[in-house]
Amino acid sequence: MSNWEHILYEEPAEGIARIVLNRPATLNAQDTQFLYELNDAYDRATQDERIKVIITAANGKHFSSGHDLRERDHLETQDKYKPVTNATGYRRDGAEGRQAREEEIYTGFCERWRNIPKPTIAAVQGRCVAGGLMLCWPSDIIIAADDALFEDVTVMLGIPGVEFFMHPWELGARKAKEMLFAGAQVNAEEARQLGMVNRVVPRDRLEDETLALAVKIAQRPSFALKLAKQAVNNVQDAQGRHAAQTAAFAMHHLAHSHAMEVHGLPVDPGGVHKGVAKNYAPGDEPWRKKA
Repeated sequence: MSNWEHILYEEPAEGIARIVLNRPATLNAQDTQFLYELNDAYDRATQDERIKVIITAANGKHFSSGHDLRERDHLETQDKYKPVTNATGYRRDGAEGRQAREEEIYTGFCERWRNIPKPTIAAVQGRCVAGGLMLCWPSDIIIAADDALFEDVTVMLGIPGVEFFMHPWELGARKAKEMLFAGAQVNAEEARQLGMVNRVVPRDRLEDETLALAVKIAQRPSFALKLAKQAVNNVQDAQGRHAAQTAAFAMHHLAHSHAMEVHGLPVDPGGVHKGVAKNYAPGDEPWRKKA
């Protein structure tokens, strides 16, 4: 059994693991501990031969408000965890340390989760903001409650998009630009029409409908499911998804470095003080290096 603080692990039916984001007091905001616990839960489900399908769900009104920008001493926190990617140099100064950290717990984790060799389903309700997209986009299937609302506020913060840059693949180029340029919110039905969401269901049916689909998928042979997933993911990568992701991540860190040079923070504080980052307390400066 795990001793996770922010993640629950359930087996609601034979062959099904349900991983639940359980930090509702912060609207499931993601700090370092949260992300390593979530990654551990995915590893547990992946390595369990009994599990054929993995569901990601969330407790509370909202799926996730994104990165927890209030986190302090994240470098020290990260030292508690064994790295799961090849990124190194978290404690180094400047862009090198910041990029290494995000290569590990943001793009690194998202790529790992996208390539889990088992079908994955995200069940999304309420707000799914910025970094919250990075918790549902790696999934193979997304089931949205009818109150789900997707948005990326990072351009207001001076950043070209969240670290897992799937916007054009998930929304199409023009809607991706509207989301990024204007902060356009995408509701559940529009997300379904765009192909980002598979199904929209009533909020009170989200858990049952997601589990029913997972049970249906689990009736298929596990090896065939693994190969089918790889085949579809390979299509996106052959089209240039991974190369585009790598380029976007480099732009993301150019923007961080620019903000550090101009503002002394890795983001433009103007967007924060306009209330863009809902889980950020105005006046706090969590990224400033301690003396």
